[in-house]
Amino acid sequence: MSFESNHSVQQEKRGSFKIRKATSEDLSLVIDLDEKNTGLSKPLYWEELFKRFGRREEKRFFLVAEKAGEFVGFIIGEIRAWEFGSPPCGWIFALGVDPEYRTCGIGTQLYETICKRFQEGGIRKVRTMLARSDHLNMSFFRSQGMRGGPFIQLEKNLSK
Repeated sequence: MSFESNHSVQQEKRGSFKIRKATSEDLSLVIDLDEKNTGLSKPLYWEELFKRFGRREEKRFFLVAEKAGEFVGFIIGEIRAWEFGSPPCGWIFALGVDPEYRTCGIGTQLYETICKRFQEGGIRKVRTMLARSDHLNMSFFRSQGMRGGPFIQLEKNLSK
């Protein structure tokens, strides 16, 4: 595919899309997209998350993006307070966009929408955590203005 042809396809995909609260009908689509993006099948994990976040309590958000009625991405986060002395802040812990739509601004719109929800809840800071080797998401979150924060993750292997 030539640059001009590929550019035209990307412009067509950019069009308008909608961000909305996730419904139970979205769950299988989230599971499939996550498996497509990570190579791991985790249906029980996503089902449990939907139970906690899909019914959207006041401080929990499970949002999806769709274009022309087609599911193209999701984001999940919550407002957490006073973990290790941190004042209340927004936490994003899951974000997925269909690879065919990654350069269309959908991730940015999902991020901006959840940040707006955090702000409406009185939050002034947003955080996330990801693997050092996750260059795709690291690049995305940095492009949104996120930088290293004041906390250090520590861990210990409990297997012998």
